[in-house]
Amino acid sequence: MDIYVGNLSYDLTAEELREAFEQHGEVTNAKIVMDRDTGRSKGFGFVEMPNQAEGAAAIAELNGAMLKGRTARVNEARPRDARPPRR
Repeated sequence: MDIYVGNLSYDLTAEELREAFEQHGEVTNAKIVMDRDTGRSKGFGFVEMPNQAEGAAAIAELNGAMLKGRTARVNEARPRDARPPRR
């Protein structure tokens, strides 16, 4: 299951993101999206969890949770083509 995690602290590392989700099951990948020009976090990332039930439990537990001082927004990631167009 691919999971979107938004409203992240710019100081949160990919390893800290992984640790938060590993409390709910196996994590195969955790990444923070970085700005190409500045190298700074864009404040969101993605987590991959192979087990659907564990992923759903992580979403339920971590949506609205405080991660390094910010209230995380967590939901199932949508495919790129399912997103609304950028303006």
